[in-house]
Amino acid sequence: MEWKKVKLGEVANIQTGPFGSQLHNEDYVIKGTPIVTVEHLGARLFSTQNLPCVSDTDKERLKKYSLIEGDIVFSRVGSVDRCSYVTSHEDGWLFSGRCLRVRTNEDIYPMFLYYYLQKEDIKQSIRNIAVGATMPSINTKLLSEIDVSHPSLETQRRIAAILSSLDDKIENNNRINRNLEAQAQALFKSWFVDFEPWGGKMPEDWREGVYKDIIEKTISGDWGKERPEGNYDHSVACIRGCDFEDIKNGIRGKTPQRYILEKNYQNKGLKNRDIVVEISGGTATVSTGRVCLITEKLLQKYDYDIVCTNFCRTIRPLADYYTYLYYSWKYKYDQRIMFGYENGTSGIKNFAVKDFIEKEPLIIPSCDIVKSFNKVISVLHDKIQENGTESVRLAALRDTLLPKLMKGEIEL
Repeated sequence: MEWKKVKLGEVANIQTGPFGSQLHNEDYVIKGTPIVTVEHLGARLFSTQNLPCVSDTDKERLKKYSLIEGDIVFSRVGSVDRCSYVTSHEDGWLFSGRCLRVRTNEDIYPMFLYYYLQKEDIKQSIRNIAVGATMPSINTKLLSEIDVSHPSLETQRRIAAILSSLDDKIENNNRINRNLEAQAQALFKSWFVDFEPWGGKMPEDWREGVYKDIIEKTISGDWGKERPEGNYDHSVACIRGCDFEDIKNGIRGKTPQRYILEKNYQNKGLKNRDIVVEISGGTATVSTGRVCLITEKLLQKYDYDIVCTNFCRTIRPLADYYTYLYYSWKYKYDQRIMFGYENGTSGIKNFAVKDFIEKEPLIIPSCDIVKSFNKVISVLHDKIQENGTESVRLAALRDTLLPKLMKGEIEL
């Protein structure tokens, strides 16, 4: 199989996003054409959280910076090797000034190029050409010089089909999991907010209380040491707020290994049905207080014990109230109740977890009802974690195949 080596600039047009003078914060509208920024890059699909939008007038004014299916959008600053692929769903969207758009010519199949740019040696090459110590950045000229090796168009399509089929399945699992999570949250609201099974009225054997009434205790976190040092010799996985999404899907993820005192682990080790809450790192638009639920299946995926970082806090619910507490807490988070329990500077805010659990009103259902809720929710959680485990296997297969396919080592 003969592969041709070219520069990226020979097979693609690379465009910088609009300058700051062309687009200001006051130009953003609630509904309009979305603009992808560096915050939305990193996986094959764009993140769609907190997408800024512009009016039709500004869309026309900025049409030079529009996206079409097959474009690849890079981060121009920071993590410069991050990119995402434009699908038909994002066709017509715009990209921001902190991004670069790569649009291929007829010699390169766009999806093949996306996966080629995911090769670790290519990502390292992009990082190496970046300029600036504190904030690395790239530009059209630098990115144009990246080497690209490619076979015939037909072979490119076949390689892309293999790799994209794995990512398609992963993304489908993610969609299913989001739907299952939404079902669980909807069930919580139906039972415990709207009281639908009970004719819209709270049953007489339920009572009003606060979160503290269904919590056994709260436990502080630990960060320990990066390496064994003196009595800091007990190896643990340390859960951070950025690990919550993986944990929700039953995935071990990139939880760092740390070393803490043995006596601290005895007091702080996480157990099945514990809930971890993030207590530091809030901003003006994103509150602290998000949570993740620890399960027995998750604990079994770690080679060592687990604690949470000192930027989080562990909540140990009373025996049967763990899923009720978890979904109640998530409901309050989605309702932005946590903003009222934050303190700190305008830049970084902290969550007053003690105030929340002692003061925030909570309906306390009867024990038999929460046991019934647990049974229904456990079926959904098991499926979510099953999908997450499958996605990990598929991602590992994709990452193994990618460099071999891109070197022509696998006969198609």
